[in-house]
Amino acid sequence: MAPRAAALRREKRTRRRVRYSLEFSRTFMMSSPPSESPTSVFRRILSPPTLTGLYRHSVAWFLASLVLLFIAAPFIQTVQNGRFLGSSIVTLVLIAAVLAVGGRRSSLAVACVLAVPVVIGWWLQHHQSNGLQFQIFLVSFISFLSYVLFQFLRFILRAPRVDSEVLCAGVSTYLLLALWWTAAYTLVARLVPGSFAGLPPDAKEIQGFEALYFSLITLTTVGYGDIAPVSRPARMLAMVEALTGTLYMAVLVARLVSQQASLASPAPAPDHRPPS
Repeated sequence: MAPRAAALRREKRTRRRVRYSLEFSRTFMMSSPPSESPTSVFRRILSPPTLTGLYRHSVAWFLASLVLLFIAAPFIQTVQNGRFLGSSIVTLVLIAAVLAVGGRRSSLAVACVLAVPVVIGWWLQHHQSNGLQFQIFLVSFISFLSYVLFQFLRFILRAPRVDSEVLCAGVSTYLLLALWWTAAYTLVARLVPGSFAGLPPDAKEIQGFEALYFSLITLTTVGYGDIAPVSRPARMLAMVEALTGTLYMAVLVARLVSQQASLASPAPAPDHRPPS
């Protein structure tokens, strides 16, 4: 009797363990997905976002080059050898842009392919700034800026947290929008003469600093009214730029705030209730 009773007790313990194991599996593995452990959350918060640039601070250097270009733009046409100085700064901006979006080999290759004709066309315009050659240069410049804008926007939207690189990318994107429309206004002025009114007496068409000035005051919706679009293509571009500037700031702030709030909010506690 004793060996049989011991065998029955062992069988009961085995069944009890199997039942507890099944209940544990149904509660924590089937009723709700496993929650992220505190260690993985801590590592995810401390880990930097996926870099868009070839180096860690490439976006910050690109922003610095953009600021230098915007500051030097009013003085390029007034100082001696100003065109050479302006071309050097623009070349620096283009190189910094390639490094800022060249985090992957494919992105670096595409950026180099798009930047080479822009650099060559920019230096060749010193010898010939009229005709079809200059229009082709403007189209290639707009294409390169469009690619850089796309890479920056993708980086901002995919970044897991807000840090200095994301903020630099956000500000750089805003300045790039102004630069993109500067080239677009210049191209429209070449294709449709007389598209802008209120230009300086020595300016036949909008270009250079006047185009950058009009683009910035339109993007920020300031609109002093000294330079005004006259043709329909120019007015269409001005409307789209003003709308883009307003929507970009709203969407960017909402995105950054939501990213920071999602990291600050605690993870939901797992449900330990057994399934009904």
